[in-house]
Amino acid sequence: MPHSTTTESTITVHPVTPPSGSTYNFGAELRGADLENLAESDKDIIIRALYENQVILFKNQQNLSPRGQYEVTRLFDPLAQGYGHGKTLDAKRSILHPDLKTIPTQSEVQVIGNGPVASFEGLKDIKLKHPHHKTFHQDVISDDEDRENTRFYRWHIDAALYDLDPPKATTLLAVKVPKTENMNLRYDDGSGDELKVPRGSTAFVSSYTMYDILSEEDKQFARTTKVQYAPHPYIWMSPAKSRSTGLGLHTSDLELPASSLPLIETSKIKTLPMCWRNPVTGKLALQIHPSAVQKLILADGTVIDDLKEVREIVYRLQRPGIAPSLVWPVDWEEGDFVVFNNRGVLHTVTGSFLEDEVRIFRQCNMAASDGVLGPEDDA
Repeated sequence: MPHSTTTESTITVHPVTPPSGSTYNFGAELRGADLENLAESDKDIIIRALYENQVILFKNQQNLSPRGQYEVTRLFDPLAQGYGHGKTLDAKRSILHPDLKTIPTQSEVQVIGNGPVASFEGLKDIKLKHPHHKTFHQDVISDDEDRENTRFYRWHIDAALYDLDPPKATTLLAVKVPKTENMNLRYDDGSGDELKVPRGSTAFVSSYTMYDILSEEDKQFARTTKVQYAPHPYIWMSPAKSRSTGLGLHTSDLELPASSLPLIETSKIKTLPMCWRNPVTGKLALQIHPSAVQKLILADGTVIDDLKEVREIVYRLQRPGIAPSLVWPVDWEEGDFVVFNNRGVLHTVTGSFLEDEVRIFRQCNMAASDGVLGPEDDA
């Protein structure tokens, strides 16, 4: 447990300045933090900074221990336990299974990345694989264009979305980062939208902005509609394929039927508000995991359960929020430690790496100890 004192904090908050052409309004770098030895005043600043900026960055954290990462992650929810993705982590059919490996000495912390790693944090001879859009998208970039071009892999929230409540925060530590040329990220949806991103960038968008730019009619719809997620969603969706924007799935009747899923307990199916309230600012986020949605429940109790219609509605609401100018593609450097508000942003990996290019990150999130705040809840 990090040592706590009552001294005045030395941490300062520096909002990110978007580059020319970008208009995203979130993100901050925090300087002056000793993450292994946080004072109570430090903790207060970090918590407020997260909920006011949604993504916070600490530079030069190469020496942060897995235990320290775990403790920072649970600042935002001291009663949180276990994995953010729950038991789906070990389900062989889950789309998450190939991407995560657990650190033996700190089971809440995972290792992700790419390439062969002989030894890392107690793990031996592991093979990491960076997710590639070819494994998930319905149509793909051709082999001869693949090294220079990429896609958003899958816009998502870190959450089991069955039984467990969505984590409040996720932390990512960049341990080893191969630095190469930028890539051209293509939306390939007929819009002509493109974006230059560092290879392997994690892209973020603000779900508060995603809500703010809706029409008044759509805001009313979003505030009064609930989303029912599929049971065991990462197994359910495993045969399905993504749109080229990474924002939700095509509907081709490929999802697994209930009879092919693990035992379903009706009480564990998650029905959540379409809008989640920020506990500090009170702002509303249009916070939906587009790939996992199954039904919409309207204000008058009407249930929309036609999957294609459900996905079209969600896509129409969310697509403006991933416009190129609203995306922050983080340009990772070794030692970067990022915390993001998992209840206020969507994120996705991008890029591709050669099989032997080694990239190592540590990730931590934990299922929350309480549910999300909806539009009618007080901040």
